[in-house]
Amino acid sequence: MKINSIALVMLISVSVFAQDKEPVFKRRVLESTEVDFLASYYNQDGAKSAVSGGIGSEKLTDLASNIIVAMPLNDDDVLTVDLGLSAYTSASSSNINPFDSGTNPTPWQASSGASQSDQLVSAVVNYSHSSDSRNFIWNTDLSFSNEYDYTSIGFGGGIASLFNEKNTELSLKVNAYLDQWRPIYPKELDEYATYGSNFVNQGYLAGRTIYDQNSLVTVAYAPTAFQTIKSVNRNSFSASLEFSQVLSKKLQVSLFADIVQQQGLLSTPYHRIYFADKANYYIGQPQFINTYESVSNAGVYKLADDIERLPDSRFKLPLGARLNYYINERFIVRTYYRFYSDNWDIQAHTASIELPIKLSDKFTFFPMYRYYTQTASKYYAPYETHLSTEKFYTSDADLAAFDANQYGFGINYTDIFTATKIWEFGLKNIDLRFNHYERSDNLKANIATIAFKFSMQ
Repeated sequence: MKINSIALVMLISVSVFAQDKEPVFKRRVLESTEVDFLASYYNQDGAKSAVSGGIGSEKLTDLASNIIVAMPLNDDDVLTVDLGLSAYTSASSSNINPFDSGTNPTPWQASSGASQSDQLVSAVVNYSHSSDSRNFIWNTDLSFSNEYDYTSIGFGGGIASLFNEKNTELSLKVNAYLDQWRPIYPKELDEYATYGSNFVNQGYLAGRTIYDQNSLVTVAYAPTAFQTIKSVNRNSFSASLEFSQVLSKKLQVSLFADIVQQQGLLSTPYHRIYFADKANYYIGQPQFINTYESVSNAGVYKLADDIERLPDSRFKLPLGARLNYYINERFIVRTYYRFYSDNWDIQAHTASIELPIKLSDKFTFFPMYRYYTQTASKYYAPYETHLSTEKFYTSDADLAAFDANQYGFGINYTDIFTATKIWEFGLKNIDLRFNHYERSDNLKANIATIAFKFSMQ
């Protein structure tokens, strides 16, 4: 699962300059350099691992950090650099090669192989320019991220126009991401691709006993449906339109629409598939074959029939709205709704509410709740229910039908006078959040984030 980022907030201050021999007030976009330090911890557990074909442990932990530096280049221009590092360990991805383990292979425990952990590094550079009136802003950005089997390069830009005394804003953003896989296959399929039909007697599987469903020794296993991936590119193009309006002193609304088109390799090469119309084959201790789908399976792993196959095109259309209402100086209501639809037959609804409560001039407490529901993709089927005659198939539970609830809270500390200082930087803000997530398929997760904002004095 991928983790949500925290947006950098830019504060606006005032400066004075001379133009046409008359004093004119010009609002400086950013008074001084600001630095954000962000950190998050995420953990999850579940029982529908896509790496193991739709069953098995989904235990995962991820520790991520970002440093975001916003630098004013002059009165009108700001350069923002966001550098990120994420490191995770995963019981699910470790079973890309479940046989490389100090214990017997099983989808319910992590293997000790190299695929059990990985690191993601990312960088985003954004340049923005504001007009003298501050009613028109344009920006451009460039991004890069890399992990063991995946590299992404992105670029884009946007414009925003404010009018009606800045009570109305209309913005447009476009982005393109040109990504490339370095495919990693389940170990048994990788061996089949390397050695051909005699692979059970060569390479990694040589000398390993293969059993059939009746716990009998066999050499009949041959995943003939498997072929290596020819095209490894994935390209994503998006356009976002947003309209914001201040309706009154207490009420603000915004509407948004996104259009996303993806092309290329949209499946994950190391997600296993087991066909209902194919025989089953195992490596490990045969006494656990009859309890394979249970956590009591402590020593056998089923060999894959193929990998996940999905179309090379996907169109996504999210539409949504935000409504913020100022009750009084202590209470605010923030609401959000999004409808999502794509041509893989997934439709989803997201609704959330946040209730910031101002405890004092510096401290704000905000409880949060989010509800999500989606229908299943037409290409999804649970563990061992796809047929080998199908063209596309996945047992990834993220593409199944499910409901999800997320509960959380946050505490925010703000000091506009930056009384606390570290070297040449004054502390402006601390934001701490915790959320608990539960899905109807029993996936559970927790995420804690903390952010510090400093301003150069």
